[in-house]
Amino acid sequence: MDRLFIVIPCYNEEEVLPETSGRIREKMRRLISDGKIAADSRVLFVDDGSRDRTWEMILELHRQDSLFSGVKLSRNKGHQNALLAGLTASRDLADMTISMDADLQDDINAVDEMLDKYKSGCDVVYGVRSARKKDTFFKRVTAEGFYKLMRALGGEVVFNHADYRLLSRRALSALLEYQESNLFLRGIVPMIGFKSDTVSYERGERFAGESKYPLRKMMAFAADGITSLSAKPMRMIITCGAAITLLAFVLLLFAIIGQARAGASSGWKIAALSVWVVGGMILTAVGVVGEYVGKIYLETKKRPRFIIETFVNKD
Repeated sequence: MDRLFIVIPCYNEEEVLPETSGRIREKMRRLISDGKIAADSRVLFVDDGSRDRTWEMILELHRQDSLFSGVKLSRNKGHQNALLAGLTASRDLADMTISMDADLQDDINAVDEMLDKYKSGCDVVYGVRSARKKDTFFKRVTAEGFYKLMRALGGEVVFNHADYRLLSRRALSALLEYQESNLFLRGIVPMIGFKSDTVSYERGERFAGESKYPLRKMMAFAADGITSLSAKPMRMIITCGAAITLLAFVLLLFAIIGQARAGASSGWKIAALSVWVVGGMILTAVGVVGEYVGKIYLETKKRPRFIIETFVNKD
């Protein structure tokens, strides 16, 4: 029987942990009794430097029930690094891992179908949202626009998939061979190339607490995804530069003709406008290049993506 580890990153989740652990305990017990997973399967909570009682609650869950394990990072490193830390800790202990968020928005009943897909030979099973009816109009439009933009820029992402996925042991080992510091797991996992499939589910409302992804973090996350997976923005700068150069020649010609017809004062508006437009484009281009240079700088440092301070597990 294959051993399952469910990896759940946590950051200030003391409000949801009691409900989350209760529901997942019930699901895991049922899967074990039905013979779908091994009896020594685990739920691995990863404390990403929480400032509340999250880690103390994880320790208490572990003391009460060996089903629960815990990893404590030395400091806050962000959702993607916390998730990777949990996956790294479970690599040699699990035959398969499922990652999900702690806020109970991912439907845990989709785990059954994921396991069926795994047993049919899939190394990667993606949890995909069937609809975004519960999202606000702004969030729905921006989220779907992000996935479309990623595909247009050459990033291989699964539409409407976040980080709810199953990985077999060999798929996880392949994932951990990617050593870049700037993580965007939604784009890296499809690069593995093993047999994969999807499971549809309806994402629910957050049970309690506040979202850990406000607009500012969502935009930063999107920028990280684009710059981590594609170099097309750099190529677009070249195309944009060539187009602006051509436009500048046209405007220059128009200004010369206007000056010849109406006097010296007719072309200053076009000249001023062109200076502002070109100046804005230059600053934008420098910013895009700076993003890539910054990422290269961080990659060359070879700093650890996370440091595990404590790992509690029955084994």
